[in-house]
Amino acid sequence: MRRFTFKRQSGFTLIEVMIVVAIIGILAAIAYPSYRDYIIRGQLVDGVNELAAMRADMERHFQDNRTYLDVAGPPAFPAPCATARVVRNFTVDCSVRTATTYTLRSVGSGPVANFGFTVDQAGNQATTTTVTGWATGGACWLTRKGQC
Repeated sequence: MRRFTFKRQSGFTLIEVMIVVAIIGILAAIAYPSYRDYIIRGQLVDGVNELAAMRADMERHFQDNRTYLDVAGPPAFPAPCATARVVRNFTVDCSVRTATTYTLRSVGSGPVANFGFTVDQAGNQATTTTVTGWATGGACWLTRKGQC
């Protein structure tokens, strides 16, 4: 007499594995754009912080010399924005400068290539360029998608 013993199957079926793969794919498709925006926001801080630092340097130069232009000297006192500063993915320089006014500009490169920020002697901030899908430039530094 033969005895049949049934072995219990273990493991996952192909359908179960495919459902898990589909769920992971959907979650990744939702999470990746948010992660990309998070990384960009983290890099925008470099450009904005350097603009604020250079603006403080320009105001200090004005308080000492009563002009935003270079002082010939002797001793010579060049304005802080006489040469461009490069901070990670941003180049910060003076786009316009007179004895009583200036406009500082921060232009992105690499992952933040489509971003540009400005500030003037009165503290007026502007976002000059942005990436598609972000809010348009305005009278603020746009550092977060959809907000100004």
